[in-house]
Amino acid sequence: MIITKLDLMFDALRGKEKKRLVAAYANDSHTIGAVSQAIGMGLIEGTLVGDEATIIHVCKEEGIDPGQFRIVQEANEGKAATLAVKLINEGQGNLLMKGLVSTDKYMKAILNKEEGLMEKNAVLSHVTVVENPYYHKLLVVGDVAIIPLPDFKQKVAITQYLVRVAHALGIATPKVAAIAATEQVLHGMIACEEGAMLAKMGDRGQIKGALIDGPLALDVAIDEESARIKKIGGGVAGDADCLLFPNIEAGNVFYKTNTKLAGGELGAIVMGARVPAVLSSRGDSEKTKLYSIALAALVA
Repeated sequence: MIITKLDLMFDALRGKEKKRLVAAYANDSHTIGAVSQAIGMGLIEGTLVGDEATIIHVCKEEGIDPGQFRIVQEANEGKAATLAVKLINEGQGNLLMKGLVSTDKYMKAILNKEEGLMEKNAVLSHVTVVENPYYHKLLVVGDVAIIPLPDFKQKVAITQYLVRVAHALGIATPKVAAIAATEQVLHGMIACEEGAMLAKMGDRGQIKGALIDGPLALDVAIDEESARIKKIGGGVAGDADCLLFPNIEAGNVFYKTNTKLAGGELGAIVMGARVPAVLSSRGDSEKTKLYSIALAALVA
């Protein structure tokens, strides 16, 4: 089953073994509501780490049954994130989720050298699946939130994460576009040079499971007519499944343009840790958090 809409992730997860999600500092209604929905849909089991009195109060206000969760008491924001990671490491969860905890404290818990979720030399990266009403399928994109200016080794890792997520969405051979300002291979433009290197690595099987092309300008990557006019073939142009951005500015602007100007929806996770981790903004909607939970469960 190829998942072409975010809602189809729910169908793909039904009937599969449920993963257990651990939410760090889950004191807010959006996190509690999204986890409750996911449990009600039969997608996951849920543990909420946070202030129990606050969680029960929010549940009462929102008409949510707190009995569906395992609630682990920890009123301190930073300690709640650390405890959530500890539960994962003890085998009490397969997915991690950010609740009301600030991003820096959440990431600090994941990155802790002694008690975190990182293997040696692992690269942590943010992967977003975007549903844009003007594109004919989902787009898997990165990195828009963690790595400011990825070096080549990090770009290889990000590409592999994009491919892994695309596989989880049922795409057997995802088409990956290494985005640059132009599709020309120009000396001195790092995105162009490294995009070409990634494409050649794909050709030679050094990055497996995908068709990779680059450099490609954004219009050529996602618009069939632009690719035809510019005479760019190769299989990826005009029909990309995955977009690798050269830096966080390009990726973040694309991400926010989709949601704020184009009416797009998304799910997003962090890859590179021992388990997929949901890193949605504290201001993200309950729906976005629900999609992110489903995406993490699929990848796990």
